[in-house]
Amino acid sequence: MPGPLMTVTVSESSRRGASAGPLMILGHGILELVLVLALLSGMAPYLEKEGVFITIALFGGGILLWMAVSMLRSLPQLRLDFDVQSDTDKPKSLVISGIILSLANPYWTIWWVSIGLGYILHSLTFGIAGVAVFFAGHILADLLWYSLISYLIARGKGFFSNGFYRRLIGTCASVLLVFACYFFYSGLEKLV
Repeated sequence: MPGPLMTVTVSESSRRGASAGPLMILGHGILELVLVLALLSGMAPYLEKEGVFITIALFGGGILLWMAVSMLRSLPQLRLDFDVQSDTDKPKSLVISGIILSLANPYWTIWWVSIGLGYILHSLTFGIAGVAVFFAGHILADLLWYSLISYLIARGKGFFSNGFYRRLIGTCASVLLVFACYFFYSGLEKLV
């Protein structure tokens, strides 16, 4: 499902190269593993509470708004950098971004508390190995998809002009802005 994680992956892949997608999914997968363990430990009823949804929606909307505004403000100075730097902070920051973007998306939590929990309970009939196979398949699908997207964006940089790059990042920022507004609206609607 296209969402904030995909939007930022496209943006970061154009700046940081094909490793952006897998690193973002590593963060996403770490958070999903923690959530799966929490669901198996009986946390599902607490995560289904309306207050949790409202908090995640408003918090997530704030993070996405901040990211969108930051991206939009940087547009005039953006230039394509064809030399992907080997900054040691990069992988760590992309993994953390994967965690934060997943956590900031209230529909990620809703999916896991509803559909994902159903899958976990079904796979649990095959024991812990069943849950492990389900989780591994789920994460592998994410990893393959995001790796492909990241690779295609990174490889396509040679065909991009600075103007195209600014429009791409501007589009990604606009999509994040739409998600931020939608999350704020969803949270405020439940609050009122």
